[in-house]
Amino acid sequence: MTTGVRRRMGVEERRQQLIGVALELFSRRSPDEVSIDEIAAAAGISRPLVYHYFPGKLSLYEAALQRASDDLAGRFVEPHEGPLGARLLRVMRRFFDFVDDHGPGFAALMRGGPAVGSSTTNALVDSVRQAAYLQILAHLGVGSAEAPARLELVIRSWVSLVESTALIWLDGRRIPRAELETQLVHDFAALAAVSAAHDEEMTVLLRRALMDEPGHGPFSDLAARLLNLAS
Repeated sequence: MTTGVRRRMGVEERRQQLIGVALELFSRRSPDEVSIDEIAAAAGISRPLVYHYFPGKLSLYEAALQRASDDLAGRFVEPHEGPLGARLLRVMRRFFDFVDDHGPGFAALMRGGPAVGSSTTNALVDSVRQAAYLQILAHLGVGSAEAPARLELVIRSWVSLVESTALIWLDGRRIPRAELETQLVHDFAALAAVSAAHDEEMTVLLRRALMDEPGHGPFSDLAARLLNLAS
């Protein structure tokens, strides 16, 4: 008979394991409600050993939220191929996959909390928002240094809307998720269209973005819905 020997983890491997365990617990409850004892038990190690890898509860929370923010920012990365409406819809699906899987952790990241430290949390949230902003700019073929003021306003307003909508949706999930994803893509088009009505530069950008939109895409669907509403 052979006896299994538990492999000793290296320092970085153990740190990554603890971060993963913390994130898994945060997917079910807010970080404020998760104790170091719970994290240690889930990782199969002692409480003092957790402190060997992280100097305190705050540092582990910050490391876990850093990984979560990196993951969330990555959800906005999308190949620059095909109609813009379809691209944004795929982005929203991946974004809500994260929200769905990590509800309490997402809420804690976006709202902040006393246990995680407001300055660090705010910096992480700002990094997600900036990553999303730059990705949408790139999809429109505009560099960050040359973005018109109205375009920046549209994109940043939309990113904020996506964030607040997801937080509200988590409180009861009263609207079917797929409908909300499509609605948020429609919201982007609507914000851009209103801005274009006031600015010629935005008109040019919007027309260019809509050139490849198919008749069955989300932007065309919005136009049909608005025409139906008007009639």
